[in-house]
Amino acid sequence: MEWKDVTNYFTEEQRHYKNTYLEIDYVGNDKIELGLYSSKDDLYEIYVNFGIMFGIVYVKKEDANKIFYEIKNRIEEEYMKNKEPSDEFINGFDRKYGLSLPNDLFFDMDKLFKI
Repeated sequence: MEWKDVTNYFTEEQRHYKNTYLEIDYVGNDKIELGLYSSKDDLYEIYVNFGIMFGIVYVKKEDANKIFYEIKNRIEEEYMKNKEPSDEFINGFDRKYGLSLPNDLFFDMDKLFKI
């Protein structure tokens, strides 16, 4: 599996999103994306996009890098085995990491009301 670090393709402005900052963004075989976002005040966010499975894993700052690379390895293993996340994988992943949909995925109040 080939992973590309695409972090530097984003401008400094693009790397800032609300109260987070894109630290690392990897794309695997042009099919998977994993991003690590830091925050000064809140939990860090690990963005996961693998087939039909996508969302955010919220982690403490001190655990962020370890969990990011653990997730990367688990997803790579599943990709090498099935090319897409199986139902069993998705359910186990969610139980272990608590995958959540981003709050602003469908509705961003700030942009809608120009707050």
